[in-house]
Amino acid sequence: IKFYLHQRPEQVSKLLSLSSYYFPIFEEYLDKNNLPLELKYLPIIESALNPNAKSPAGAVGLWQFMYYTAKEHGLRINTYLDERKDIYKSTQAACDYLKKAYKRFKDWDLAIASYNSGRGNITKAIRRSGGSTNYWEIRPFLPRETRNYIPSFIAAYYVLNFASSYGILPDKNFLFKTHTIDSVYLNRPVKIEHLAEILSIDLKLLEELNPVYKTKLVP
Repeated sequence: IKFYLHQRPEQVSKLLSLSSYYFPIFEEYLDKNNLPLELKYLPIIESALNPNAKSPAGAVGLWQFMYYTAKEHGLRINTYLDERKDIYKSTQAACDYLKKAYKRFKDWDLAIASYNSGRGNITKAIRRSGGSTNYWEIRPFLPRETRNYIPSFIAAYYVLNFASSYGILPDKNFLFKTHTIDSVYLNRPVKIEHLAEILSIDLKLLEELNPVYKTKLVP
């Protein structure tokens, strides 16, 4: 919490703005899947709400899916597009993963921790701890990054809810005017640049809203 509030206030300010666009989408999918709405804070620690985020290990998108996990959950990745960057499809894939994890561990701390390290590492830590299913008790047996994962999740939750109490407000430079966003369905390939011209929309904004297309072409 101190790290976010005192060392990264600009980032918190940016996240507050971006969350006004992304959170309603996450909430809709979590609600549809009967999952706790608080899970919307996971992409804060996964990608800082950047759909183009790529980790050194190769995880991509808001929910940071690895290639094979993405394929396992039906996300398409090819020359033209990467559905790990699709807000809607990747959010549904994350819901599927979290549902399975909760079904297995019957505990949200463990299900969330497994999102970071994989279900196998959680099972291993439970075994090493002598069978405990309490996150704080199995924590010493988890990979280092996963030991910090639940504390980071709690911090993200706290900071985004109480930032204004610390004088941190949304950065207006990162606000999407959600009410002006709509979907257009295409039945033939078109370049995003051409689309921007036809629809009189700023190219950069159109690219930001459609991060899924790798070659700036809608196939």
